[in-house]
Amino acid sequence: MTRLLLFAALAGLVYWMFRKRVLRSPTMSSSEAAKILSVTDTTSADEIIAAHKKLIGKVHPDKGGSAELAAQVNQARDVLLARLTKS
Repeated sequence: MTRLLLFAALAGLVYWMFRKRVLRSPTMSSSEAAKILSVTDTTSADEIIAAHKKLIGKVHPDKGGSAELAAQVNQARDVLLARLTKS
């Protein structure tokens, strides 16, 4: 019975942490995204993708970076590409 309660508490904690991170993740402006990828507001999709590939190669966890930095770089790419598709 104790193991079941401990498992339920742990599962609840993991669920809470997941919800907190996903539901409260801050949105990134296109100017912030452009600064992260070192591009301008008039950059094409191909240039955004190239800048993303170059930077993600340096900050990816498999290359010695962190998951948080990789997530930021990915979010920057997504924000800039979404801005292009809206135009």
